[in-house]
Amino acid sequence: MHWKAQLITHRKEKRIAVYFEKDAALISRIKQLEGSRWSQTLAVWHLPDTLENRIRFKIQTLSHTLPSDEGIAQLEKFKQWMRSKRYSESTITTYSEALKSFLFFYRDKPISEITNEDVILYNNEYILEKKISSSYQNQIVNGIKLFFATIRETKIEIDKIHRPKREKVLPNVLSKDEVKSILNAPSNLKHKTMLCLIYSCGLRRSELLHLKPADIDSKRGIILIRQGKGKKDRIVPLSPKILEMLRNYYSTFKPTTWLFEGQIAGATYSEKSLQSILKQALQKAGISKPATLHWLRHSYATHLLESGTDLRYIQELLGHRSSKTTEIYTHVSTKSLQQIKSPFDDL
Repeated sequence: MHWKAQLITHRKEKRIAVYFEKDAALISRIKQLEGSRWSQTLAVWHLPDTLENRIRFKIQTLSHTLPSDEGIAQLEKFKQWMRSKRYSESTITTYSEALKSFLFFYRDKPISEITNEDVILYNNEYILEKKISSSYQNQIVNGIKLFFATIRETKIEIDKIHRPKREKVLPNVLSKDEVKSILNAPSNLKHKTMLCLIYSCGLRRSELLHLKPADIDSKRGIILIRQGKGKKDRIVPLSPKILEMLRNYYSTFKPTTWLFEGQIAGATYSEKSLQSILKQALQKAGISKPATLHWLRHSYATHLLESGTDLRYIQELLGHRSSKTTEIYTHVSTKSLQQIKSPFDDL
């Protein structure tokens, strides 16, 4: 099989394009790589421009964008350690890319000599200088702390590495009428079923795409979510309405390995295509809000809260580790707010 890979800039983002003759097996393999996408305009598969992907596709990496040789070796050890601990590939990519920028910043300094003051300097002269968000800065701190916790000879005091003050951002929520318009928009049965299942069960995108037919337990009226975020299994109730839709979908499409498969049997449906389904539904429904698939999950939780469901049950349904994560929905629920009368009305 002949193929070639090269660096491209697609939609103002640096990517790695992979060119090859159409081959079902190779398409299936590239779909499994984190962040892979198909570009209809460029007619090519492309992936994030990461150190790991550059090595994978044998793209020469410029030395001035890399850490020192010691840093590169330690990065690889760090990735191996995370994989041995069964961290998800997305977490491994996030932490290793964050750590790579930190080690590149100190590429002329031995890792054993890096101190807490160096972390502060990095925050001020790199993070703040490049106007990087506090949420991403927090991920970088997570990566740095985890890395130095695995290094024996270091001057870093892990407990003294401070985190940025978290921004208090409220989740985006759609009204029930907006959700109804979105879910009624698709004419394609598979597309409609996927969006309905996300909202009706409060699923994450990856959880939906990794469902298997056997995970639908119609007799007990539940769906088993296997290895969700944090590698936790959980169950969510299956409404009779969505069960009827799933039965209709299953008899029509007859999926084999995954509940929702792409054009190739046995391959998972792509994340990019799923997002496109929502985009088309928003346009058809006449909704101009920049909604994402996660908005449906937020809306599910908020609508449950507004209908009187206990916050502890919502926490279990969403698979949140901490109740504080779930409590954010109390700030976007409008049921109590709508009962408050403004003094302006009495003027």
